[in-house]
Amino acid sequence: MWWFQQGMSFLPAALVIWSVAAFVFSFITAVVLRHVDPLVPYISDTGTTPPERCLFGIMLSISAFLGVATMYVRYKQVEALNQEDDPTISRLNKAGLVLGLLSCLGLCIVANFQKTTLIQAHVIGAILTFGMGIIYILLHTIISYKMQPLFHGIGIFWIRCVFLIWCGGSILSMFISSVALYTTIPTIEMAMKLHWNPTEKGYTLHMVSTVSEWSLAFSFLSFFLTYIRDFQKITLHTEVDLQSDTLYDRLQGHTHSGEHSPLLAGSL
Repeated sequence: MWWFQQGMSFLPAALVIWSVAAFVFSFITAVVLRHVDPLVPYISDTGTTPPERCLFGIMLSISAFLGVATMYVRYKQVEALNQEDDPTISRLNKAGLVLGLLSCLGLCIVANFQKTTLIQAHVIGAILTFGMGIIYILLHTIISYKMQPLFHGIGIFWIRCVFLIWCGGSILSMFISSVALYTTIPTIEMAMKLHWNPTEKGYTLHMVSTVSEWSLAFSFLSFFLTYIRDFQKITLHTEVDLQSDTLYDRLQGHTHSGEHSPLLAGSL
C-alpha cells in the first residue's frame, strides 16, 4: 500500500500539491505571455490578466475547499484524541477551526478578486489568508506540544515549530518591506504595477516583498505536510441502516401513514 493510500493522508497532500500547482501554472502562463516579469512577481500578479486569471481563480477556489476539508478532519481528530477532555486543548482546537475557516474564506476572496478588479477586497482576502493562517499554525503547534508523546513524538512538534518560525519571519519581512515600499511610492498605480525596471525607485523593496510573499506561501503550505502521518491513522467509513424489513414495505408504509422519515439513515 502506498503512503497516500493509508487513511486520509491524501487530503493534506492534495491540498499542498494542488495549491503549489495553482501558483506554478499561473506563473508559467503569465511569464510565457509576458504579462509579468519572470524575476519573482507577486503571486497575485500571476493571476491578474486573462487567461491565467481564470486558471488562478478556479484552482485557488478548489484549494480553499481542500483546506476546509483538511482543517475540519484535523479538528475532529484532535477532538477524538482529547480523551482526557483537556479544556485547553478543546478551546485551542475550536479556535483553530474558526481561524482556519476564515483563512480559507480569505483564499476564496483572493482567488475571485484580483488587484485590477477590487484591490480593497483582494487585500482583505490576503490578510485573512495569511493573518488567520499563521495563528492557526501557532495554535496547532501548541496542540502538538500538549499531545506528545501520546499521539506523536517530539520531533513533529519541532518540525511544526520550524514552519511556524519560517512563516512568521516571512510575514514580518513582507509587512515591513511592503509598508516601506508604499511609503516610498504612495500611489495606487504602484500597487497594480506588473512590470519593474531594476533602476526604478523602490525596486529593492519590491523584490524583498515579493520574495517574502512566495516564502510565506510555501511555508504556510508546507505546514500541512506534517499532517500526512497523522492522517494515515484516520479511516473513513459509511454505515447504512435500513429502517424496515424490505424496501417495498417501507415505501408502502410511507404511502399509507404519511411518514416523512428517511428510508436510509447514513452516518460517518
